[in-house]
Amino acid sequence: MEQVTLRQLGYFDALARHSHFGRAAAACAVSQPALSMQIKELEEALGAVLIERGGRQIRLTKFGEEAALRIRHILRSVDELGDFARASRDQLAGRLRIGMIPTIAPYLLPTVIDNLARKHPELDIHVREALTSKLIQELAEGRLDTAIVALPVSEPSLTEVALFAENFLLVRPGEREGTPVPSSKDLREMRLLLLEEGHCFRDQALSFCNTQSALPREVLDASSLSTLVQMVSAGLGVTLIPEMAVPVETRSASVSVARFKKPQPSRTIGMIWRKTSPLKEQLLQISEVVCRSAETLRRRQNPSSHKPRS
Repeated sequence: MEQVTLRQLGYFDALARHSHFGRAAAACAVSQPALSMQIKELEEALGAVLIERGGRQIRLTKFGEEAALRIRHILRSVDELGDFARASRDQLAGRLRIGMIPTIAPYLLPTVIDNLARKHPELDIHVREALTSKLIQELAEGRLDTAIVALPVSEPSLTEVALFAENFLLVRPGEREGTPVPSSKDLREMRLLLLEEGHCFRDQALSFCNTQSALPREVLDASSLSTLVQMVSAGLGVTLIPEMAVPVETRSASVSVARFKKPQPSRTIGMIWRKTSPLKEQLLQISEVVCRSAETLRRRQNPSSHKPRS
């Protein structure tokens, strides 16, 4: 067998994941012809066909499917070798691939990046925003080092470290300012605006409404917290959003914000990583920075700007 390169393996892994030459090339930051040529050279080196060509989508051959699993394992082992090297250093340095869910990233990320850059300037930080299920998958495949998500995720292969708790606030049309705050039972009789299926925040909001026994009278979906707030501003219903998102998402919307009576709905934010990761000590240090960043963000946010009421 001719020499096989890690570059070829990486390109094939991207192609196997995306099932499309164009998307795989974009993910690898190379031209489509360059990626195609490397895949062809890999096939020649292996002496076997990896993909069925033709049409917009590509399909792996039987050999290609088996090779994809082995190649993914090889690439993960190479990554772990780099992780062991980083773990042996006295200071945090090198690449850090961190994932965040969309209901956290826009609000917490800038402060986290700023604090990490000042405390650990040798870090090369790569951020990935995606839903929890996707982040868990990429952690398992070795494409992420850690992720910041809502806990629990209850994956036996992952370590979970709780960082801080965050309340949910009620967002209503502006003319409802000062009116009594509905209970979780009352919310079930209202038009409730929620994030679309797949967002853990949607499930947490529905849980507060105690929807196990009955669904809210009417539920409308959106793809982002920003859209939810604008829908409320337009008078389409009410919604719940995480407290850290309130100053950003409500500053240009005609809405009122209120706190629920105790016990308030909330979520626990934490970090997760593979139990086998050699970077666990370093990731614990990162988790401390994230905790301090969340506290910094709380201090910066002026509660009077959105006037939550008891």
